[in-house]
Amino acid sequence: MAAREPPLSLGIEEEYLLVERETGAVASEPPQELFTELNAQTAGRAFPEFLRSQVEVATPVCRDIAQARQELTQLRRAVIETAGRFGLAPIAASTHPFSLASSQKRTDKERYVALLEEMQGAARRMMICGLHVHVGIDDDELRIDLMNQLTYFLPHMLALSCSSPFWEGEQTGLMSFRLMIFNGIPRTGLPEKFASWNEYRRHTDTLIETGILADTSRIWWDLRPSARYPTLETRVMDSCTSLEDSVRLAALNQCLMRKLYRLRRDNQQWRSYPELLIGENRWRAMRYSFDAGLLDLGRQRIVPFAELVEELIALLREDALELGCLPEIEGLREILERGTSAHRQLRIYEAALQSGADEREAFGAVVDWLVVETAR
Repeated sequence: MAAREPPLSLGIEEEYLLVERETGAVASEPPQELFTELNAQTAGRAFPEFLRSQVEVATPVCRDIAQARQELTQLRRAVIETAGRFGLAPIAASTHPFSLASSQKRTDKERYVALLEEMQGAARRMMICGLHVHVGIDDDELRIDLMNQLTYFLPHMLALSCSSPFWEGEQTGLMSFRLMIFNGIPRTGLPEKFASWNEYRRHTDTLIETGILADTSRIWWDLRPSARYPTLETRVMDSCTSLEDSVRLAALNQCLMRKLYRLRRDNQQWRSYPELLIGENRWRAMRYSFDAGLLDLGRQRIVPFAELVEELIALLREDALELGCLPEIEGLREILERGTSAHRQLRIYEAALQSGADEREAFGAVVDWLVVETAR
């Protein structure tokens, strides 16, 4: 058992789609000079992702949420300013309202070529972006234990982050359509439960030794031990259009890890529930965000999400005070009050239609809002 508190340091990765300012469409072939400039400006912390139209940014290791906010703000600003010089803009959303995935060009990088070769049609649909949060856990056994416990809260985090209600010119009826696309490739979804780090390694080593995987970075669970860093990486969340929402969800991750660590330290743990039930909450979050509540698995009934958020704030108050992020944890209420990006995109779309816009113009209004809100 880990005798000392883990570092609980933070790292945030955000993915954006680049759009043409003139048309609002995804820029399928942004110039290489854009990425060269970005690389120089950010010391290599902004780079192309699977698609050439995607940019990923990654903060350095941050000691607290204040530093994480500062680093993420600087990275977003660098992408906005550099893209702007080429007539482009980033949108922090998990899907684009109307552009077609089949029209996008892939980044010419060995890893992505291999991914496309293996996944075929499933990979060709991957015009999706996410928010990933790393929390420093430098004890392997603790990483596995916290992964087992934290899985319960993944639907809550997804519900607060939804930003993908549209797909290729269609209102999907889901608040996070991104996960419908992502679920199409293997080794995604809720993480497996493991009794120990050795058990985790034994199973993943089977995939590596048989040549199926090069390494565990090809396991894309909603929550995973990072293959590169001594962290637990939460990957379930949509890209948050509001930078402040990204910061709040990073703080939520950090506080939950500290709370669950303290339970383990005191020979307690968050109760384990079947994947069937957690998976049902994951689906409810994908479909409704927080509009229809989640199953409270302890009480065995559906509870309004506002009530669950109040319980989370109370549960994590001590940890948030210790980590210096109580305003961010209390700020989760604001996401409920004004809605996730998905709620706001849908409101803009409906308002445009009601004011006489056609569908294409209404989607354009959504993209215009995404550009502005990403830069706010």
